[in-house]
Amino acid sequence: MSELERVPPGVDPNVPSSARVYDYLLGGKDNIAIDRAVADRLLAAAPDARLVARANRRFQVEAVRHLAELGIRQFIDLGTGIPTSPSIHETARAVSPACRVVYVDHDPVVRMHVQVLLADAPGIAGIQADLRRPGDVLADPHVTGLVDFDQPLCVLMVGVLHYVMDEEDPAGIVAAFRKRMAPGSHLVLSHAMAESDPGAIKQLTVATAGSPAQPAFRSRPEVLRLFDGFELIGPGLVPVQDWHVGSGEAGLPLLNGEPRLRVDGGVGRLRA
Repeated sequence: MSELERVPPGVDPNVPSSARVYDYLLGGKDNIAIDRAVADRLLAAAPDARLVARANRRFQVEAVRHLAELGIRQFIDLGTGIPTSPSIHETARAVSPACRVVYVDHDPVVRMHVQVLLADAPGIAGIQADLRRPGDVLADPHVTGLVDFDQPLCVLMVGVLHYVMDEEDPAGIVAAFRKRMAPGSHLVLSHAMAESDPGAIKQLTVATAGSPAQPAFRSRPEVLRLFDGFELIGPGLVPVQDWHVGSGEAGLPLLNGEPRLRVDGGVGRLRA
């Protein structure tokens, strides 16, 4: 069967998907040739990108587990990506079965996988929506049906805002969700950093130019501004492989010291 024949309905085989590129970096199989081509260019520029992707995923899981242990019982995961175990709901519900989760992604392949994953799963929902339109996400009946915005919640934006260009106002997107969050809510965010190796940034920018998989590398001050209104907890905004709290596992071994592709992550608590 040809590559074209295996492309899911609604997917353009000539356009890479950030979710499917990430899936390939994590060792998944839910990707197509164009995604692997982009990922291979990334790996040529930054051979440690697979390790960084794994560290980013581990940061997400550890942050969710920590927040569930703190008593957070509702989560909105923006830019879900292809489901990977342990998922957000598996992680949160290992702490408390009462946790509720809404998965949000605009990729049709993600939607199909989430629908299968969540079949007949109470307290969990998946919607196809674009976080660039926060009003649509917040008004979706699956969201309003599961999330009580008068109670603390966690909004996850892990590895997704660097695909939002400056003209699309990433800070405004975060602010739209922040305005609906009750005091004591948390934001979990990771982002590709301008402090990455300049050669890797240039090669990746050329490889993904004009596609949905093109990232915007932002500086530490720019990423910190995305946390306006939140107080950073734990180690603050740090490379994802260095983020850990309590008994969390510290430090993912990386090749040749600092990775060429740097992704920083942080968890912020909404101030009262």
